[in-house]
Amino acid sequence: MSHTFLCVTCYFKGAEFLTACKEAGNQVFLVTSRKLEHDPWPRESIDDIFYLDEDENGLWKNEDLILGLAHLMRSVKIDRIVALDDFDVERAALLRETFRVAGMGQTTARYFRDKLAMRMKARDAGILVPNFSGLFNDAEINEFANQKEAPWFIKPRGEASATGIKKVHNREELWQVVNELGDKRHEYLIEAYIAGDVFHVDALTYQGKTLFTRCSRYLDPPYDVAHGGGVFRTTVLESSSTEHEELLEVNNRLLSSFGMQDNPSHTEYIRNNDQYYFLETSSRVGGAHIAEMVEAASGINLWHEWARLESALLRDETYELPDQSDQIAGTIISLCRQETPDTSSFNDPEIWWRMDKKYHIGFILQSKDPQRISNLLENYAARIKSDFHAAAPAPERSSH
Repeated sequence: MSHTFLCVTCYFKGAEFLTACKEAGNQVFLVTSRKLEHDPWPRESIDDIFYLDEDENGLWKNEDLILGLAHLMRSVKIDRIVALDDFDVERAALLRETFRVAGMGQTTARYFRDKLAMRMKARDAGILVPNFSGLFNDAEINEFANQKEAPWFIKPRGEASATGIKKVHNREELWQVVNELGDKRHEYLIEAYIAGDVFHVDALTYQGKTLFTRCSRYLDPPYDVAHGGGVFRTTVLESSSTEHEELLEVNNRLLSSFGMQDNPSHTEYIRNNDQYYFLETSSRVGGAHIAEMVEAASGINLWHEWARLESALLRDETYELPDQSDQIAGTIISLCRQETPDTSSFNDPEIWWRMDKKYHIGFILQSKDPQRISNLLENYAARIKSDFHAAAPAPERSSH
């Protein structure tokens, strides 16, 4: 029996999901931005594409999205609504609530989008989080500043990655930033700075149980890369390592407490004094080509398996994860001075994937030897910084 998926994304991503969804025998509709009309979507796997225009702030109007779907549903029954990007999680939840389509609702979606809500939820579940406060009340902000020494981070509650984060070093600088936020200060939070290694955990959950997990460590903190113009590097941990086991345990507790049911997730932690502190989570496949790195390490394509999982649920069939491999993989990506860099000098057999994007250079490496991956990432970073690397200011906000 064929079912109908409505996939929503304001960025060009999720092509593997769309393809796998169609291969599973479903009808597939896509809603995306008008400016992405000419991007290389897998059109043979999409039954129809609907484009939304952005307003002067680069945003969709939810009322346009709802009205458009209302007209579509007069002739088409929508069985699943899927958000392919972080910024579409709340939109998809709104559509599910409005049209009573099964899946994650708005309350649960908040825990995977709102950085303040997710911190409060994690703390209530007994999971360590860096000290934080909303920016609602002046007295509470001063109390936070009295208790925790600077530096502090001021973070937007609804952005992704390190976008829009400001690091402040004293009370005067803190209040300067807060006052500059004006009527938008309630959209931000303040958080204590904690030093340590930053990890990410990429998982796939089915009927409330985590079926698949790969834990990885950023070799440079994402904030430093985004705001310091560095080179992005991350590497998968050995599945037998103590770090992997510890992260697996805390991540399973977190996803369970957040109410995760049938989704991929990308969650970040920082380790300080041998304890893991929760930083943020999302109900999506990890960006920055982390999904490809996970596939190089495990043989599991999270986009593809997510589509298979959703299809199995609709057909009331049991979903089973394919057999996994167990290798080490690492990713290195950088902005590049050259429009189309010549990467032929990077010719090691461990190269599993090579980036093909203007003004970018990047590789995913695969080996059974973790030391070999570590050495190559160090070597490639030095060569990229010397001959290719470019830096750009971190954006204050995303276009969505």
